[in-house]
Amino acid sequence: MALTYSKKKEVVAEVNAVASEALSAVGAEYRGLSVEQLTLLRIEAHKSGVYLKVVKNSLAKLALKGTDFECMNDSLAGPIILAFSMDDPGAAARIVKDFAKDNEDLVVKMLSVGGDLLPASDLAKLASLPTRDQAIAMLMGVMKAPIEKFVRTLAEPTTKMVRTLDAVRVQKDAA
Repeated sequence: MALTYSKKKEVVAEVNAVASEALSAVGAEYRGLSVEQLTLLRIEAHKSGVYLKVVKNSLAKLALKGTDFECMNDSLAGPIILAFSMDDPGAAARIVKDFAKDNEDLVVKMLSVGGDLLPASDLAKLASLPTRDQAIAMLMGVMKAPIEKFVRTLAEPTTKMVRTLDAVRVQKDAA
């Protein structure tokens, strides 16, 4: 059933609102996927906080206008499904990459992060970005390292003295 003009306006407004807040986007051609496969992809995307939408290219171009993802407009051709990462920049890439392993009919056509259009071959790089929790853990490790080294440096003279006294005790016991 064809969309009415008011429904098209709603779709454009919805996708534009999502694209305005998204951190990254992945566009993939889904030609050849069954409804069941697309449903599984949508379920996985929903679990990961990824907005997934099949939109006509003309409506997608209107929706992406004025957002960081306007650079994708020239690449919109064929049946495209758009995935937007809302909280984690690599979430959409991870979902699409994992799904494409089992379903070769899902072909990544474009990626966009921070207003830059990336080649589809960079999908693995984008998918390997750490999640928010992983990034915080890495940052805390970097922040904690100098303090740990300082504490070890302060404790080293005492430790060295104890080892020296122990060596003297062992030497006296042996004599």
